[in-house]
Amino acid sequence: MNNKLYGNLIFELSKPGRRSYSLPNSGMGSYQLPETMRRACDAQLPECDEMTVVRHYTNHSANNFGVNNGFYPLGSCTMKYNPVINEETAAMPGFAQLHPLQPAETCQGALEVYYNLQQSLAALTGLSEFTLNPFAGAHGELTGLMIIRAYHQSRGDDKRVKVIVPDSAHGTNPASAAVCGLEVVEVKSTADGIVDVDNLRSLLDDSVAAMMMTNPNTLGLFEREIPEIAKLVHECGGLMYYDGANLNPMLGACRPGDMGFDVMHINLHKTFSTPHGGGGPGSGPVGVREDLRPFLPVPRVVKDGDNYRIETEGKGISVGEFLGNFAVAVRAYTYILSLGKENIKMVGPLATLNANYIKDSLKDVYELPIDGLCKHEFVFNGLKDKSTGVTTMDVAKRLLDYGYHAPTIYFPLLFHEALMIEPTENESRDTIDGFIEVMRKIAEEAKNDPDLVKSAPHNTPIGRVDDVLAAKSPVLTWKQMNK
Repeated sequence: MNNKLYGNLIFELSKPGRRSYSLPNSGMGSYQLPETMRRACDAQLPECDEMTVVRHYTNHSANNFGVNNGFYPLGSCTMKYNPVINEETAAMPGFAQLHPLQPAETCQGALEVYYNLQQSLAALTGLSEFTLNPFAGAHGELTGLMIIRAYHQSRGDDKRVKVIVPDSAHGTNPASAAVCGLEVVEVKSTADGIVDVDNLRSLLDDSVAAMMMTNPNTLGLFEREIPEIAKLVHECGGLMYYDGANLNPMLGACRPGDMGFDVMHINLHKTFSTPHGGGGPGSGPVGVREDLRPFLPVPRVVKDGDNYRIETEGKGISVGEFLGNFAVAVRAYTYILSLGKENIKMVGPLATLNANYIKDSLKDVYELPIDGLCKHEFVFNGLKDKSTGVTTMDVAKRLLDYGYHAPTIYFPLLFHEALMIEPTENESRDTIDGFIEVMRKIAEEAKNDPDLVKSAPHNTPIGRVDDVLAAKSPVLTWKQMNK
């Protein structure tokens, strides 16, 4: 392969006067832009021939890493497989060519998908009804908290302005509460990584609007004190909010509604198999218990006899003019129907099995700060042998040389060298064994040749960058250097 075409920027391949396009005459005549709207000089764009452009971007596309060509041991943000049938269904002309302002009678099939997906999510989670309006998980969090606030205000209970968030929570939890105008109160974790119930008791009073929890939590541990926690929060008049980011291991095992949660969001693009990354597409449906249904956002899809209609009136909150990302809903519904109620019960147990297999296979060379059964993910605290000086960052960089995406690192903040691994339920034992072998090999390299690991990656188009410089002084645009 010509490395000049492969490794350079398109600007560096530019030669004055080269062209790769030919536009026909518009047939619309000409129009001269006003002087105030015209550039003082030509835009600095690359000038390349067609084949150079095609080869340049084709070669660079080979650097894209996805679940179709490699293993994602990425903790907390599951990168699942995305069956092609999901894409085929979402691309059907009757779905792909819809317009959000079409009359309901012209898109009954689409509304049926919306409605049936809402019903399916309710059945899977033990809650009464869902809205598909939120556009992402964090948007779902905000929507859920808005519902909670509207509920309290409807009863004249305006003093409830505090949201309790565990110290192990995803960062979006306190952020969503703050955006909603609520006060964030942190509850501590015990030494074994779960919510400290005694600390929680000291925080409860009549100013608490809700408690947000992820279960299993970001350490991959099941919050076994949930019944007591829900009882205490409900007794003080607060509601329980379930962050559905870690719902995978719960599928087929237990339901948030049965645990005492009143409101929750689901990341359709995580648990129910939709490609995500780079800011979209996403979907964060929100479910509620029975008496909170009136506060769900409008518009909403309801069934009226044998037909479906879009309801726009009511006392529900507003989070968007339309019904959310429809194509994501189609993919999720296709995934649920493909598995069926029998096979979807295997998602949680398999996610748990795979994570525990990796954890127990590596805990002799990587430090496991909290031992015991995990769920879908777990957290190491770097290498067990700290004398090598090899950090979690070094391990993550070295993994790139072996063709694996790096796990989540330095999160949660409970451990200095946190390395979070989540294999997901669909990976084969062969894939997992290969990952374990490489992780053990990196631990051996750190012991025998630490500089090799500290200077990784070595096999990628770009080697190790200065992370601090890149964060503080990023180069975001091309600027021609004087020659």
